[in-house]
Amino acid sequence: MLAVVKPAADAALKKATRWAVLGPLFWLPQDRKVRLERYLRGREQFQKLSRADAVVVSFGKSGRTWLRVMVSRFYQVKHGLSERVLIGFDNMHLRNTAIPRLFFTHDNYLKDFTGHDSSKEDYYGRKVVLLVRHPADVAVSQYHQWKFRMRPGKKTINDYPEHGREVSIFDFVAKEQAGLAKVVEFMNGWAREMPRLGEPLVVRYEDMRKDPAEAMRRLTAFLGTPGTEEQIEEAVRFASFENMRKMETQRTFWLSGGRMVPKDRSNPQSFKTRRGKVGGWRDYFSEEEAAEIDRLVDATLEKGFGYRSDETTAAAAAS
Repeated sequence: MLAVVKPAADAALKKATRWAVLGPLFWLPQDRKVRLERYLRGREQFQKLSRADAVVVSFGKSGRTWLRVMVSRFYQVKHGLSERVLIGFDNMHLRNTAIPRLFFTHDNYLKDFTGHDSSKEDYYGRKVVLLVRHPADVAVSQYHQWKFRMRPGKKTINDYPEHGREVSIFDFVAKEQAGLAKVVEFMNGWAREMPRLGEPLVVRYEDMRKDPAEAMRRLTAFLGTPGTEEQIEEAVRFASFENMRKMETQRTFWLSGGRMVPKDRSNPQSFKTRRGKVGGWRDYFSEEEAAEIDRLVDATLEKGFGYRSDETTAAAAAS
């Protein structure tokens, strides 16, 4: 039972620890309190990274929860664990040491503790899985996260538009620093560091949607824990969009904190499992707005991920 409740207990302890430090310092200017909170969160991340067998890095809303549920189900079936246990760093490892300690991170606070803000030095020599998704799809999902799920404090420490402010979805994606620009900056930082990271495994959300079983085969082999086809297929089935939405509604993973709980069951946009559609970002914009977003991606995103129009055109021609 300890390993089941550990993620929620860890989250509560981290919050209590941060509050013990920040609470008495309420008189500090807001910018200093933000820097201090980011430093404390970075220290927590550094401690986990130091103990991890592998790290899964992604920008928020790139499909991490879906991947986490698939991985969780794979190890549940492989090692006979409860289906209510969502992997949270070392909770499954405590039940069976054959399961690796997986550190899932958005890489957003570590540099505030280590000071390595111009490189990925903290990840050198480590087994890294980089999960990426088309930056416009990510930015649109971030808009809904900001509007319907994100706590006011998180908006402040991560430099999102302030709580209660009215921002159109196009302005958020194309004009706010928290939108497309922030996603592209994240992806470019990792693209530039690829030669120094050894041989990380890059998993594209779009490829995972096309063939989730193959994505799981690659991932589990990379982690050194390959499984049977039956285990892979069950992981894919369990993490289907329909089943994940059902589990979120039923609060299946409530012991893992708020990551798999809707903020408002009457509002589909407030669910963690919202749409999952590849290229769905275009549904929210006019042709002119979508063309402007395409232009921004082409002008700012590094090559290599396959999301620029020159890369998609080349790939279509090659096929």
